[in-house]
Amino acid sequence: MTATIADSPQAATERPPRNPTRWAVLAVICLAQLTVLLDNTVLTVAIPSLTEEMGAATSDIQWMINAYSLVQAGLLLTAGSMADRYGRKKLLALGLALFGLGSLGASLSGTTGQLIAARAGMGVGGALLMTTTLAVVVQVFDDDERPKAIGLWGAVGSLGFAAGPLIGGALLNHFWWGSIFLINLPVAVLGLLAVLKWVPESKNPQGDRPDLLGALLSTIGMTGVVYAIISGPGHGWTSAHVLTSAGIGVVTLALFALWERRCPYPMLDMHFFRNSRFVGAVSGGILVAFGMGGSFFLLTQHLQLVLNYDPLETGLRMTPLALVIVVLNLTGVGARLLPKVGTPVAIAGGMGLLAAGLASIAILGAHGYGGMLLGLILMGIGIALSMPAMANAIMSAIPPEKAGVGAGVNGTLQECGNGLGVAVLGAVLTSRFSALLPAVAAGAGSLPAALSHARTPADRTAIADAFATGVQTSQLVGAAAVLAGGVLAAVLLWRAERRTPAGQG
Repeated sequence: MTATIADSPQAATERPPRNPTRWAVLAVICLAQLTVLLDNTVLTVAIPSLTEEMGAATSDIQWMINAYSLVQAGLLLTAGSMADRYGRKKLLALGLALFGLGSLGASLSGTTGQLIAARAGMGVGGALLMTTTLAVVVQVFDDDERPKAIGLWGAVGSLGFAAGPLIGGALLNHFWWGSIFLINLPVAVLGLLAVLKWVPESKNPQGDRPDLLGALLSTIGMTGVVYAIISGPGHGWTSAHVLTSAGIGVVTLALFALWERRCPYPMLDMHFFRNSRFVGAVSGGILVAFGMGGSFFLLTQHLQLVLNYDPLETGLRMTPLALVIVVLNLTGVGARLLPKVGTPVAIAGGMGLLAAGLASIAILGAHGYGGMLLGLILMGIGIALSMPAMANAIMSAIPPEKAGVGAGVNGTLQECGNGLGVAVLGAVLTSRFSALLPAVAAGAGSLPAALSHARTPADRTAIADAFATGVQTSQLVGAAAVLAGGVLAAVLLWRAERRTPAGQG
């Protein structure tokens, strides 16, 4: 990949002055990012209220949760390409407006159908925000400050996942369920005003023609794959429902790749995948998201169903993970370490610590929170080191004029990795749990269903032990996958750095 202008010796002496409002811009972007990510988790604590007040069936609840992530994941690449072409500031402002309107619609919904539609509208706004926030960070900050800025951006993302249940629980203790959406409105309005005032406009100076067919194919393909991942646990991985969706998604994505190779103005330049730095960061990014998504899913089950904490207590006990990430990135520890140890070591070390944390929770946290706390801290340190390093590696391997597409790739990896983590580790949990169930509960598909068949205290103990063992096994599988991903990403990035002269991408 050719060197960027900022890499040349002449540019070093003629580098433009730094944007004086860049940290205010970052604060605005992080606020928008936090709001979007909170909505990935905040709805989960409102499920009992929605079931009671709206008469929502289980399928309705699934669509309320999944409509948001499905639409968002399907549109990420398209949203990034649009931002590069039409202007990142414009699309960031549009994303905030759509997200705010969708939140208002969700809070006022009177039926499950209205709420599902509003959540889908929020997903459109979320896709625009997820891609433009990171793209604007890349444009506003220079090479020296960018790792710290991306670290802060990533810290806010982690905080969003952990804080969702806490904020949702606190609101539901005092207000009706619509308050979890209504709280987004002042944030969206303030964010929109701040974007219009402070965020500078940037877009691809070449003004490539819009790749309409590529946008259509990527949206259909990603929607099909993500829908299959979401539906697998409920419908069964070999069901016609899931296989059809997955098949449509995979075939459409293959057509997308073929079209992008031949298109004179591709939305996603497939030559990026010849760059071993890009491939290494992409591989690691998928498995870090895999570990995070799967571990959050398993942690909530572990705390609630094995250690018997209620939802609010569960949220409180998961906060050390988010706090460690936020503190390390706010103090700039990861950003200072990155240039000293290099990207391969930062990613391998971070993912190694993430794997060690998952293994510690599986082994030491099986019977109490004390042992789990060490694992949460190790996971927090690992995520704080590895995620910003990988995001920086992906964005630095893509030309600045394609920053929106790069952010779309990064966001797509997170969505797919999270979904795969839940799906694969959930399948390991179910398989191990089913294999260990006593005869009285054979065939039960969940812990509550199995416990309903228990006849004696000994049966209940055996069923609880089977579930705890299933959780432990799936956590160890997740740890092994994350560790393997760290080694793979580090090797690919190390080879890329050896082959590429200094200053080359």
